[in-house]
Amino acid sequence: MSFLSQINWSLMMKAIQETLYMTIISLLFSILLGLVIGLILFITQKDSLYPQRYIFMILNLCVNILRAIPFIILLICLMPVTKLLVGRILGAKAALPALICSASPFYARMCMIALTEVDKGTIEASKAMGATNWQIITKVLLPEAKPALISGIALMGISLVGYTAMAGAIGAGGLGDLAYTYGFARNNLVVTYVSTCFVVLIVFVIQGIGDYIVKKLDKR
Repeated sequence: MSFLSQINWSLMMKAIQETLYMTIISLLFSILLGLVIGLILFITQKDSLYPQRYIFMILNLCVNILRAIPFIILLICLMPVTKLLVGRILGAKAALPALICSASPFYARMCMIALTEVDKGTIEASKAMGATNWQIITKVLLPEAKPALISGIALMGISLVGYTAMAGAIGAGGLGDLAYTYGFARNNLVVTYVSTCFVVLIVFVIQGIGDYIVKKLDKR
């Protein structure tokens, strides 16, 4: 195990903390924004609860555009906005706007798909019993789609871990930055491999937690 002596463990621990910070904070904001956007997309589409053609078209276009932009390009394009919001363009906090802007549309689309898969017969039965649209949303749609929504959160969390690694390569910190700056750039492959192992471990933990919750919630 002498090869592990090539690793600065204080830097490694700091990188892990930065990766977790970027992942958790951006995940929380992306869940909130993505759920709201996805719900609006679902209820404003044709033959839904609140059909609004133009709202749906504009919001759907925005989601598609943001999802189409590669993360690394979005990170660069948002640098002026990041500078305005955060006050700097380097560091873990500076990566948050790009991470949120990239993940929110992704989760919004997953939320819309999850809500669309809810049995229409259940919705029609709720309407027949006199339920309001708000009651249908809160008592039928969201509870019925909960397993798919949780599964989407896990998938988005895994994607965010990958995004943080890319952001780290251009100065955002975290395991990606450590793997590149102290590993690849200094020809210290041990740092690169160990950093990668920690990224994989974080992904496995997120997926494991997601699978466990989905299994508990899915009554099928």
